[in-house]
Amino acid sequence: MKVTQALISVSEKRGVVDFARALAGLGIKLLSTGGTAKLLRDAGLAVMDVSEYTGFPEMLDGRVKTLHPKVHAGILGRRDSPEHTHTMEAHGIPRIDLVVVNLYPFQQTVAKADCTLDDAIENIDIGGPAMVRAAAKNHGNEQGGVGVVTDPEDYAGIIDELQAGGGLSYRTRFALAKKAFTHTARYDSAIANWLTRLDDENRLTPFPNRLQLAFDKVEDLRYGENPHQQAAFYREPAALPGMSILRAGTLDDPSWLKPTMEIFCDSAQPWVELGGAMQRFPKMPMPG
Repeated sequence: MKVTQALISVSEKRGVVDFARALAGLGIKLLSTGGTAKLLRDAGLAVMDVSEYTGFPEMLDGRVKTLHPKVHAGILGRRDSPEHTHTMEAHGIPRIDLVVVNLYPFQQTVAKADCTLDDAIENIDIGGPAMVRAAAKNHGNEQGGVGVVTDPEDYAGIIDELQAGGGLSYRTRFALAKKAFTHTARYDSAIANWLTRLDDENRLTPFPNRLQLAFDKVEDLRYGENPHQQAAFYREPAALPGMSILRAGTLDDPSWLKPTMEIFCDSAQPWVELGGAMQRFPKMPMPG
């Protein structure tokens, strides 16, 4: 199904002007909000503000911008449902086929030494996650669906696919949906981790009461703690940024020990191994 309309509202604006220009060059209508709309308009692009599109102004200091049936029905309407199509047409609601959203910079805000509780609360995104989750839920099937873009690194590949066929394949939309749900899950985890560090007087303590962790899989292993078990190697997304794993053998080879937190999940029960825990493998050499 051809992409006809995109909604773009991003905090991370890297690459968004060129991406939007490429979309416009394909005849795709652009909807946007606030600072993103201004940025695109200043770059000479024709863009419609969501407030003009919905006929309802932004309000409450920008807290309510995209939370409107014309936005969410345009995203959530199933493309393979005649009933949904009829309802949308009856209410004058066009499809929104591409949602390009990344979220308020909560983690960057709370990382500042002078961050207050009010600062943190104001950087909890509401409309953004709602659109991301709606678009990811309605990624659809082979007959069509919504593409959701949360990572600027995906812009180039999406443009290539749109230029080749006018739409996004189900495989691409599903991959983007999985990435989007991961994005919102980690965003909510960051909020929960920070808020549960506050004591009854709203003073920040060293550790949260509820710790949400997220790891990315590096690779599958040949076996788990025992030969009959399955296992995989995971690491934190921010662990050693820009670094590469250098080794002669595989992760199954106990001739080295990674000096960072590693999590191995086998089919019996997940367990955590810390780089310095040499007692588990007393014969393993320390890394040089």
